[in-house]
Amino acid sequence: MMVSLDKEFKQQKIKVGRDTLFKVLRGHKMLTLRKKYSVKTNNSHHRFYKYDNIIKDMEINRPNQVWASDITYIRTLNGFCYLTLITNMYSRKSVGYGLSDSLELKGCVRALKKAIYQAKDVKGLIHLSDRGIQYFSNVYTYVF
Repeated sequence: MMVSLDKEFKQQKIKVGRDTLFKVLRGHKMLTLRKKYSVKTNNSHHRFYKYDNIIKDMEINRPNQVWASDITYIRTLNGFCYLTLITNMYSRKSVGYGLSDSLELKGCVRALKKAIYQAKDVKGLIHLSDRGIQYFSNVYTYVF
């Protein structure tokens, strides 16, 4: 719309900036908002047991004491891909990752296996997640 109005304004020798134009259009309820596309990356409403947040007041004072895992989406020309990251909460460094073309379990398991492989000792490690269903599957919990 801005391009077609821009031609009209130039022909009429009217100079108007983008912000001013949008303000006027918005004032006359002529501005349509673009729909934002986002992807839901977790389903925390499932039948599996949800663990309590045991690190709420915990002081994290050593590596591999607590890992946090999350899935984020990346927009590509062909749709979305999903990046699972496991972060060491002490150093704030990524210790494992998995890239997948779906929200299925394989990206999460790949990230967890990489994190465990690089860690020297995971005894007593606490693993946090967003409570998505991927983290409660038998396959994922058996890897850990």
